Amino acid sequence: MTSEGFRAQPVAGSPRPASTVPATAAETSPDAPWPLHLLSEKLKAHIERAPAAWVEGQVIELNRRASMCYITLRDVDSEVSLSLSVYGSVMDRASAPLDRGSRVVARLKPDFWVKTGRLSMQTIDIRPVGIGDLLARIERLRQALASEGLFAAARKKQLPLLPHRIGLITGRDSDAMKDVMRNAALRWPAVEFEVREVAVQGVSSVAQVTAALAELDAHPQVDVIIIARGGGALEDLLPFSDESLVRAVALARTPVVSAIGHEADRPLLDEVADLRASTPTDAAKRVVPDVSEELGRIGQARAALERSIRVLVHRESESLANLRSRPSLARPEGMIDVREADVERLRSRALRSISTAVEREADSIHHLRERVRSLSPQKTLDRGYAVVQKADGHVVREPADVQPGETLRIRVAGGQFGAVSQDAPAPSAAH
Repeated sequence: MTSEGFRAQPVAGSPRPASTVPATAAETSPDAPWPLHLLSEKLKAHIERAPAAWVEGQVIELNRRASMCYITLRDVDSEVSLSLSVYGSVMDRASAPLDRGSRVVARLKPDFWVKTGRLSMQTIDIRPVGIGDLLARIERLRQALASEGLFAAARKKQLPLLPHRIGLITGRDSDAMKDVMRNAALRWPAVEFEVREVAVQGVSSVAQVTAALAELDAHPQVDVIIIARGGGALEDLLPFSDESLVRAVALARTPVVSAIGHEADRPLLDEVADLRASTPTDAAKRVVPDVSEELGRIGQARAALERSIRVLVHRESESLANLRSRPSLARPEGMIDVREADVERLRSRALRSISTAVEREADSIHHLRERVRSLSPQKTLDRGYAVVQKADGHVVREPADVQPGETLRIRVAGGQFGAVSQDAPAPSAAH
């Protein structure tokens, strides 16, 4: 084969010409890789551009060697830790000595060692977080949440009078759990609990309490939820002022009772809960009623009811006696007698009225009859007048109506008779 059939291969260990090195990581390939020192240099340049940042955490390991101090810092809410390198001079500037368990804020700047490829967090400044700082943070958060209305009394839910099942979130085998369950059982022996034992301090406490709250809130038989913890230092109670937990309680549909610490302790959970109990024992007393007190109230109510019934029966008995002593009930037929007399009186009045009306109308008819009779033709005949009729029955009114020798019929008061016209008709006097 000729030399044109071969590809020139670099000799192992020989330096690569700068012109053949890819400019970016995306351009690298198995045939055109970066030298390791170039990657390290680029990583160092990229990391050095990152700005310094303030972080907060808890010191879980602290080891000082000569002028350097090595610290392992853990997040206060999550299982995340980071190793820090602190110069002795920076440690000496701290306002108070640091120890394991201290809560600090530190200003960190990432640093990359090219030779070993190790990433370290250089600490520019480190400061312990004092009680005053924690209280100031809690107060700022309290004001912010209050401005949102999360602490308003109008949004708090009413606790049930007698919960069938109580959800209890508390520490594992804690005295708070025993206090709540014992005192609740003493007050109401039939009470039932749905217990969730969680971490009530430390980095996992917020997540565990929030998860237990969500689980109990979704439980169909849980009527009220108690979050209980015994007393402790302010740092131990910080999880119960966590914003995520406070908002989770505000969103819960089931009434929540806060029983954290003692009377003087006021985590933000107390503000958002539907009821704040000063202690776990107080929570048990306020969630379930006292059976002896309730039995006493039932006895009092029963006695009051019996008294009311006796008074009512006595009053109604007297009313019945008064009603029975009235004449209408002592002699019920008296009412009928009165009505009978009224009916008879009305009947007599009606009969008299009808008789009078009949007599009056009979007189009127008699008078009308006499008037009619006085106007009848018979009366005229009775006075001596006569009615002359032709044979066909027509009444003769004029002499001209009669012809000589014509047969006529003459009606008088006593009857009628025939006649024959003899003379020629003469004119009447009126003519």
